[in-house]
This record gives sequence, C-alpha cells and structure tokens, in this order.
Amino acid sequence: MGKPHVLVIPYPAQSHVIALMNLSQKLANQAIKITFVNSEFNHKRVIDAFGKNVAENGLLRLVSVPDGLEDGEDRNQIGKLTERLGQVMPGHLKQLIHKINASDEDEISCVLTDLSLGYVVHVAVGLGIPTAAFWPASVFQLVILLSIPKLIDDGWIDENGTPLVKDKMFQLSPTTPAIHPTKFVWFNIDTSPSTQKVMFHASWANSKAVETADWVVCNSSLELEPEGFNLAPKVRPIGPLPASDRLGNLSGNFWPEDPTCLQWLDQQSPASVIYVAFGSFTVFDEIQFQEMALGLELTNRPFLWVVREDITKGKHHAYPQGFIERVGDRGRMVSWAPQGAVLEHSSIACFLSHCGWNSTIEGVSNGVPFLCWPYFGDQFLNESYICDIWKIGLKFESDERGVIGKEEIKSKVEQLVGDDDIRTRAVELKRRVTKSVGEDGSSDQMLKDFVEWLKS
Repeated sequence: MGKPHVLVIPYPAQSHVIALMNLSQKLANQAIKITFVNSEFNHKRVIDAFGKNVAENGLLRLVSVPDGLEDGEDRNQIGKLTERLGQVMPGHLKQLIHKINASDEDEISCVLTDLSLGYVVHVAVGLGIPTAAFWPASVFQLVILLSIPKLIDDGWIDENGTPLVKDKMFQLSPTTPAIHPTKFVWFNIDTSPSTQKVMFHASWANSKAVETADWVVCNSSLELEPEGFNLAPKVRPIGPLPASDRLGNLSGNFWPEDPTCLQWLDQQSPASVIYVAFGSFTVFDEIQFQEMALGLELTNRPFLWVVREDITKGKHHAYPQGFIERVGDRGRMVSWAPQGAVLEHSSIACFLSHCGWNSTIEGVSNGVPFLCWPYFGDQFLNESYICDIWKIGLKFESDERGVIGKEEIKSKVEQLVGDDDIRTRAVELKRRVTKSVGEDGSSDQMLKDFVEWLKS
C-alpha cells in the first residue's frame, strides 16, 4: 500500500480554487499526496500568476482537464460554465483517474470534490473510491440548499426556484441570517431566467451529494455558525482555513499579487487604512466606479484599493478627473493584493468588501470590521451574518439612482471607524475563531479526524 493519494477538484472560480488549495496545502503538510485538478483555462492562470513551474511541488501536483468551453468563451457566464462542466467533467475525471492509477505507484485513495460539483461524488462511488465533499461557503448557505424541498412546500419558491414571496425576509431562526428570497444564491447570480433555472437545478442536485459522500467538510467553524451546523449535522467544520498557511507561495490565485502594497502599508499609521477589495467577479459601471473613487477621496484617510483590470464595464478605468493627483500617496491602487497578509497588517482600520466567504472569514480571522457591499451569489447572506448576527460591520444604502454615493461612503467609513463597540466585537470574534483552529480547538480536532480518515 502506497501513500494516501487524494484527487482534489474545485469548481473553476477563484474563491473555490483558493479555498480548496488552502485545504490541500494542509493535507500535503500531513504527508498526504495531492493531485489538484483545475480546468485547463484556470490551470494556465494559476501557473502564470505563480511565475514559475509548480507542476511538481513535493506532495502537491497540479493537473488540468477541459471545462467544455471553447477558447474565447466567457467563463464569467456561470450558467453556461456550470452546464458544460456537468456534461464533460465526469468523463474527463474517469479518464484521469484511470491514467493516474495506471502510471502512479500511489493509486487514488480518495476523491475530494467541491460540493458545487456534486456529481463528482457519483463518479468516484461508481469507481469504488472513497469520497469527501468540501463546502467552501457558509454552512448556512448549504442549509438553504438542503431545504429546497421545504422552501417549495412552504411556498417561498416554485419548482424552478423563482421566489413567490416578495414582501418578507426568509429567516430560519433568530440566530441565523435573514435574506430576501430574491437574494437566494441561484436567483441573484444572473438576471437571465434561464441561467437562474440552470443554477437552481444544479445547486439542488449538487446538495444531494451530502447524503452520498463519506465525509462533508466546511470552511467555517462552530464559533461562527453554531445553529447552521446543528441544522446540517453531517457537515463538519474545519475552518476558517487560514490564507497565510501555505507551501511556498502557491495560493491558487488567478492574478499575480502585487506585494509592494505591503511596504506601503508599513508606512501608514496603525488602524488607519481602508482596505477595499471586491473579489474576482464584481463589475461596476462607470458612475458607480467614480462615486467609489470620490467617496474614498472624501474620507481623507489612506486607502488600499484592489482595482482588477476587468472591474469596470469597458477597457479602461475612468477615474474621476484629477483623482490620482489629488489623492497622491494617500491612495494605493493595485490590480491584485496578497489579501491574507494585508488583513493581518496592523495599519488596516476596516475592510470595504463584497462579502465573499473567503474574504469574510479572512477579515473575521484578523479582527477587522467590515463595510459591506455585496454583489451576487451568497454575499448577501454573508452581509447579514456580518451586520445582523455578529454585528461587526455596517451596510451601505443606495440612492434613488440605485448607486452608493460618495457621501454615503464617507459617512459609513466615519461611523464604522468611530464605533468602538464594533471593533471590540470584531476582536472578540477573532479570539474565538482563532481558538477553534488552534491546537485541539473544535475545527482543529475535526481536521485531525479528517486527516486520520484519509490516511486509513
């Protein structure tokens, strides 16, 4: 019998790849061999961003399979990507597993898949391979997916996921987030009804793999979501998986990080900088982008702003006239940041965030208060956790144009930075979460049990 050898397959989106890469690093540190399967498109991006050959990084090896889309097709069309993956992924994975088992002395002993690719569990079961599923978002988001039959029975949604209730919020209990039915994850990923329907049925089908998989682990903790884990007893908390605990530098990023912003942070006063980052999907129109810039300028505080090359509609970021000159060295714009290191930095005062789950738990793990600007997917649910349940952040209000204006940005920054109670709660939540991933904490113990199972 050779080494335990785990085939790891993330859904091909930035946050999913980073979360499963973090877990893979931890498993490799425990002498478990990992073959990490990206789509061909993302594999190239990860290699390019890393800047050197990482194909053979000790126990962690990167391989790729096609995603079913042609060169030049838009991978941000999530409905189309999800459909194509479902058509091509099972066959490619079977071929890959047979190829590895024929050529590698260590045969695949477990398939660890992103639960957003639930059908991979059925592929592995068909081949007689033990299975584990990883949920990269909040456990309560998974609870909602597992509750779909009840949501239909209770009249919240129809059998295609379309919300039927428009005048009240959905909340399972006072200790779980409240969310408007139009913000259910499948319904607010895209405005196209056909995409909403595709994502609803894919999400529902994937969630059923919870029953089939031998293990289901989640990048969350009992301290963050006690009620969520009560409602999904098979799902085990092993997070938050820290962004800083990595082999070498292989993070799974699709863009090269700009580390020079860390030297810039070194020159700022403690708890003075607004960190602004919106993940890999958020896109702004020109009006909103300009209001954001002017709002940051109005705060009169130093800010570090991650401005992806594709963050605005159109090719060029139209900063307001004279903005760059006026903010001078007080504002630092980068195309992608080493976010784990940024949020750990003592100069950070708050995190203006899209509230993706990775960003949420990285902020929480560093005791940083939030200004919440959700865009789509599960981000509205995470905003409710941050502002309503944990009470460590503030929400923005849109104006009559549907735009978050510059004065609103300035006002909320001042309100947040001046609120000692929010900062105290953020620091206390950090303490509890840090304890859960520390030696013999609840998440640490669950991860050790998972590693033991993988080795057995």
